[in-house]
Amino acid sequence: MDLVFLGTSAGVPTKRRNVTALALQPESGRNWYLVDCGEATQHRLLHLPMTVMGLRAIFITHVHGDHSYGLPGLLACAAMSGRTEPLTLVAPAAVIEWVAATRSLTELYLPFRLQSLPLESFEGWQDDEFAVEAVPLSHSVPSFAYRFSEVKRAIRLDTDRLVREGIPRGPLWGALKTGEDVVFGGRTLASRDYLVYPDLTRRIVVGGDNDSPELLAGLCEGAQVLVHEATYTSEVAARMGPEIQHSSAASIASFAERQGMANLLLTHFSPRYQDRPGKGLSVADIEVEARAHYLGRLFLAEDFARYRLDRDGILARVSGAEPSP
Repeated sequence: MDLVFLGTSAGVPTKRRNVTALALQPESGRNWYLVDCGEATQHRLLHLPMTVMGLRAIFITHVHGDHSYGLPGLLACAAMSGRTEPLTLVAPAAVIEWVAATRSLTELYLPFRLQSLPLESFEGWQDDEFAVEAVPLSHSVPSFAYRFSEVKRAIRLDTDRLVREGIPRGPLWGALKTGEDVVFGGRTLASRDYLVYPDLTRRIVVGGDNDSPELLAGLCEGAQVLVHEATYTSEVAARMGPEIQHSSAASIASFAERQGMANLLLTHFSPRYQDRPGKGLSVADIEVEARAHYLGRLFLAEDFARYRLDRDGILARVSGAEPSP
């Protein structure tokens, strides 16, 4: 399961970072899923082996432009590319209304069905790759976090139990492995009783803008990765006052440590933090502050970086770079 960052800046882009967008890509096939769609997301895709034809669903955390202004362009791109397969959009009601108004006012014709699901009444969504849940967060507008749980998991038969119960190898074993209940010796054998899932269920939580990390506690249970904004260091956040309604590196890192999160992936950095240490505020300052409060595997996202969550729940940057020590 891969996470690919299309944008990691907050508010406005910088020369090295576009505004927020994150692609989730399962191990099987060409399909992928998008969380947030800042301006120029469609352009970022030109640099990656992902296309609008393989996009299965879009999940928007909140209405602010650095998370949503790329939507009309992306939808238009999909239309002009010849997409005909339906596309799901999960978003706050205000985003759905804005997209509808934009389509009407700009005469944006979509040759595919756009299934829009407002988060205010969202009860979950699932396809053959992910089951998705959402919870509200705390921000200046309605903002949400998503949890993606993989649906496809490796399974094997409990052969030891089958042998103990004298169930012969062959068609019966094959049927049980495919989920079919069978009759043997005058009794019905339920497939679920003979299946073993050797790998854990991989779960990733992606938060929108949020000043109260504790609101994520429920979603984070059983998850291996938390992706969350760290817009400022605590010193800068304090100077700006509570009205910013964002998390500092210290606040989200402290939460992740209390929650026992194995992997923390920070993103959505204020453009005032540059990528070169020693020249004013630096993204390295965010890293130092987070590391002081969190002992797990810590990553600071970069545009076009790909991170992979393996079947043991360990996150690693595919390029080979290691998390900060």
